[in-house]
Amino acid sequence: MATIRDVSRIAGVSVATVSRTLSKPDKVSEKTRQIVQEAIEKTNYKPDILARNFRTRKSSTVVVLVPDIANPFFSRVIRGIEQSAQKMGYAVLLGDTQGLRDREITYANMVKTSQADGIIQLDCHIPFEDKNDRSAPIVNACDCVRGTDMPTVQLDNIAAAEKMANHLISLGHKNIGVISGPENSTITNDRLRGLKKALENAGLEYSPSNRMYGDYSIHSGAMAAVELLEKENPPSAIFCMNDEMAIGAIRQTKKMGLNVPGDISISGFDDINFAEFCDPPLTTISQPAEEFGTNAMTMLFELMNGTEPENKNIYLPFELVIRNSTGRARNDP
Repeated sequence: MATIRDVSRIAGVSVATVSRTLSKPDKVSEKTRQIVQEAIEKTNYKPDILARNFRTRKSSTVVVLVPDIANPFFSRVIRGIEQSAQKMGYAVLLGDTQGLRDREITYANMVKTSQADGIIQLDCHIPFEDKNDRSAPIVNACDCVRGTDMPTVQLDNIAAAEKMANHLISLGHKNIGVISGPENSTITNDRLRGLKKALENAGLEYSPSNRMYGDYSIHSGAMAAVELLEKENPPSAIFCMNDEMAIGAIRQTKKMGLNVPGDISISGFDDINFAEFCDPPLTTISQPAEEFGTNAMTMLFELMNGTEPENKNIYLPFELVIRNSTGRARNDP
């Protein structure tokens, strides 16, 4: 079995350099990393991870707190985290918290017991019993907590929602229904603010009775669509706060004998892989899900190595993607 000395000999570097390359790859040059990696592959060297972790008191593991692991958007975020973590020598432990505080605290405490080195939280909660606790390296991404000093990776959800609402308004829609996420979500509240801003700028009123709550699932989108469409004065467009709820709303609308977008326009948010393949293809806001993950992992890596990220609040770009689920309001010339 190959040893670290065999790698050192073939790479032409010291044992200490090989060790540093494995434990702190950011501390050596790209050229050295490549030479050492090639030597590892030639010798088929397998580092003793348990021994290394015992010496350094590091687990080489990060915990990712996911509010819903079945959500397609989060699966893309996790892919970005995984890809970056592997390059940095870290494994990823996923905690499907379902937004439950007890689960979040249990997973977060793994850092304090040296079972993990850092946390990426994808929900708008502080996952510690003491909300002022900053003893563990943590980065907040996607749905972010307001008023804290935690590094964040997020979207300007107000601007993105305003852009979508302006698209619907430009098509002549004046009575716009909303299928929102949970009331306590930062994302929900920001997207609602963006919608209200667009309506106000267009001289239109926002009607609270036109807002139905969902939980970001297809089923909740379908049920909320029923409530909106059975109103005495149903909306001509439905603004959904994620694609899954929009897909559910489209399916339910068609089951009720209505045409999308002929009778009613429906928009989504996220641009998940299914968005362009539903019938009709979904108008939505595209956001770079994988980049949430890669940026969050990069920031966490810096924190775990004792460095404050240069930019503690990263805002990622978005794009309005217009497809066939939105069209002119029926009564608009």
